[in-house]
Amino acid sequence: MTAFVDTSALYALLDGDDRFHAPAAAAWLELLPSEDRLVTSSYVLVETCALVQRRLGIAAVRDFSDRLLPVLGTEWIGEAEHRTAQAALLASGRRDLSLVDCVSFHVMRKARIRRVFTFDPHFAEQGFEPIPASSNS
Repeated sequence: MTAFVDTSALYALLDGDDRFHAPAAAAWLELLPSEDRLVTSSYVLVETCALVQRRLGIAAVRDFSDRLLPVLGTEWIGEAEHRTAQAALLASGRRDLSLVDCVSFHVMRKARIRRVFTFDPHFAEQGFEPIPASSNS
């Protein structure tokens, strides 16, 4: 089975002070030895890198690159995917939904991925299954 990995989960893994750090670490320890394939998008990687660099510093970016990236498959976003996600974002009319979220939803639907390692409630709103299950807080 495949699970998508979102920025919120990656950030929680890297920031020991994040309110979701403990559940993220527990979920990560369950996901790693499982037979789940872990995938993300190039947009999530850019968003995570920028967030981690700004909030935690370059050493945390190095940790992200050395420790987390090697176990993630990456779906590289091209022009068609970007345009589809941009159209979905504009159609939503929501200020609290991001382009990266819309790209993630598109990638997941296209690949028929149902499960997502996240703490972002937008994924559950879209009908995806968050890991950990109580991550909608």
